[in-house]
Amino acid sequence: MKKILNIIVLTMMCFSAGAQTSKLPSFIKDYAVKKQFNGSVLIKKDSKIIYNNSFGLANREFNVPVTNETEYKVCSITKSLTAVLILQLYEQDRIDLNQKIITYLPAYKGEAGNKVTISQLLNHTSGMMNTDTVSSTESAVKNGIGFYHKPYTLDQIVDMFCSYPLANVPGKKFDYNNGDYMILGKILETLYKKSYEQIVKDQILTPLGMKNSGLMSQDKLIKNLASSYFMRDDLKRLVPDLPVYYQDWYAAGSMYSCTADVMTFFNALFDLKLIKKTSLDLMLTPGLDDYGYSVWIRGTKGKNVKYKRMERYGSIMGANAVVFHYLNENMTVVILSNTNLTDLGDFALNIGKQSF
Repeated sequence: MKKILNIIVLTMMCFSAGAQTSKLPSFIKDYAVKKQFNGSVLIKKDSKIIYNNSFGLANREFNVPVTNETEYKVCSITKSLTAVLILQLYEQDRIDLNQKIITYLPAYKGEAGNKVTISQLLNHTSGMMNTDTVSSTESAVKNGIGFYHKPYTLDQIVDMFCSYPLANVPGKKFDYNNGDYMILGKILETLYKKSYEQIVKDQILTPLGMKNSGLMSQDKLIKNLASSYFMRDDLKRLVPDLPVYYQDWYAAGSMYSCTADVMTFFNALFDLKLIKKTSLDLMLTPGLDDYGYSVWIRGTKGKNVKYKRMERYGSIMGANAVVFHYLNENMTVVILSNTNLTDLGDFALNIGKQSF
């Protein structure tokens, strides 16, 4: 009798899981229409792709539709690749996470040089003045978005914009600062003696077969790259993104990719193909603002523990991206978009709730 009851329970559980998965396409379609989503969604549960679809236009001027192969500016998802590269060197005893910036960049000019550790750069507690000062869309339209309207080398960016005085005591306050990861990029270049772009190719993109990913720069023509558009509240309509040099984000946000490649990277991360479990545990240990190394860890308390997840966002004007990896369910949600019309975090969270 007990065996029969167990079989019935397992059957009901399988039926329930299948029913929930079967609801996903209609839920995602309805959400996309209601929230004006424009982009691509890819979902993997365990080893199986359970959803892969795209919506809207990759280029509005020429009415080019988005496809599942469309490539997007993925912005700060770049930071997770940078964090992995640092942790790989940590595993090789080439970097001590508790050592100061100046240990690896002796020529660094900023006050933080002998006060801020590699770990504090990784978890955005460096205390340095922020490289980004734009507070609103209105400000960006009127005044631009800082130094990104002029091309700079990484050396110039670190010297001119990532060497400001400390604004807070290192380790005491979370402040999301692109400058932290630009410094990490320069440390990588110094230790590898090659460009950040080449390091990413050699250590991550080529080994994982991520052929539709790379770093953007103004002098490249990138096939299948979606144009990006942001909502001008004063005009009540989408407009093309402001002209910027995306290479200026370097190790903090200069990557482009597609949903399949982003999924490949995070699958490799959690399958321990890029770093060891001890390093992954460091990466996923939440500190201030629930932030680890390049990612947030949310849903760690109370009833939300069911949805414990790693979150990684990317956003530059109309270019938006999000990756959720549900740690208790082994499910990864990748959403890439070329507009800022939709709250992608809310989208990914609701996909999780529909799935479990």
